Amino acid sequence: MKLENTFRIPVPADEAWPVLLDLERLAPCVPGATLTSRDGDDFHGKIKVKLGPVGLTYNGVIKILSQDADAGIAVLEGGGRETRGNGTAKAVITCRLVESGGVTDVFVDTDLAITGKPAQFGRGALADVAGTLIGTFADNLAAEITSSAGGAADEGVEVASNSTPADATGQVGAAPTQIVGAEATGPTRAPRTGPADAGSASSPRPAGPTPVAARPGAEPIDLMAAAGLSANRQLLLALGAATLVILFLLSRNRRECRG
Repeated sequence: MKLENTFRIPVPADEAWPVLLDLERLAPCVPGATLTSRDGDDFHGKIKVKLGPVGLTYNGVIKILSQDADAGIAVLEGGGRETRGNGTAKAVITCRLVESGGVTDVFVDTDLAITGKPAQFGRGALADVAGTLIGTFADNLAAEITSSAGGAADEGVEVASNSTPADATGQVGAAPTQIVGAEATGPTRAPRTGPADAGSASSPRPAGPTPVAARPGAEPIDLMAAAGLSANRQLLLALGAATLVILFLLSRNRRECRG
């Protein structure tokens, strides 16, 4: 399943780029996610999901597949498995940064594969869930970036769902841009560099997994709440279709009785 999302963060691209590549700062911005350790380029963590009264936990790994600082494009891959079940989730995420007037639009293309209980949601519901999660992630990311820069994100940020599932041809529809935080301008900036660009030759990574800095415990993602509107729409459509079928059968029986 392919999804497309767009959101805006209130800093220039040169400030957003290093954060995008710093998974220790990025992961806690994802709802329900906790980073636990690092092994070379692989970051290990877990994500908690709430499906009604049922709580699910996925253990997984995320890593950066490629990065192009000049183009402002980074590709990440993440995958996980339920700790107490057979469900799996895998995503390849392409992020593209486009700066305009001191703020940065982030275009996120996600190729998602999911099995297990969350897969019971239809394509439209999963798109709504992704839109809600992207909105929360964007708020958290804006707060993370602006706080480190000495600023603060706006209160009462307006966030709308902007996930669009791929159609039968695999094409993803256009989606509106989310505005997150306050617009800001900055001074002339140096070329972008990521965590992998600085000190990699002189500072070899230790062998084996290493723990990462502890962050506050993440609240589980409530999938039912995130997909509630879509689920209600699907229920109404199903009831409407059932009503039409019943009316058709009744009208046919009346005609047969008259005949």
